[in-house]
Amino acid sequence: MTKTRKFLIATSAALFVSAASYAATLSGTVAGGHGAAAVYIDAIPGKTFPAPAKGPVVDQKSLLFQPHVVVVQQGTTVEFLNSDTVAHNIFWPSISGNKKMSHNLGTWPKGEKRPFKFDTAGVVPLLCNVHPEMSAFVVVSPTPYFAEADASGAYKIENIPAGSYTLVSWREGGRPTSKPVTVGGGATAVAKLSK
Repeated sequence: MTKTRKFLIATSAALFVSAASYAATLSGTVAGGHGAAAVYIDAIPGKTFPAPAKGPVVDQKSLLFQPHVVVVQQGTTVEFLNSDTVAHNIFWPSISGNKKMSHNLGTWPKGEKRPFKFDTAGVVPLLCNVHPEMSAFVVVSPTPYFAEADASGAYKIENIPAGSYTLVSWREGGRPTSKPVTVGGGATAVAKLSK
């Protein structure tokens, strides 16, 4: 083995150990209520994050939005598909209550997709003008540190750089709430949130 190769292996190992001790996990529960829930680390001053190249697909199938809740990073493009044999519409009356952020994607037939890039962080309630019983949510996080809680309200956000942040939680039927949290390198922090 050459000296250069040994140096590269040693450097890679050191970087891996350093990155592992730098990243932390935040876990806990969102208490109260019974609907879907999501959590995310709020905007970090002076930090921007590139959006993922490919976003999720929200399908309209069997007169339901599927999935019912999707959590994405700010700047992500979500594709909305109609898999039903009837026309569907998608609109939202606000983003986190701001009615100036309302939008209507229009109505389209089976098999078509319409993309939308979510540039504003917050909770987006999806509705269908054609079928008023349909509803879903897109939760837009300003950082890549987010998670959808499971049915019991438990969540886990991994690979967070050590530091102090604001953790935002949302549960269906409620408004977003926030709480300061501190995570340390390599450790698991726990934060219990109430509706």
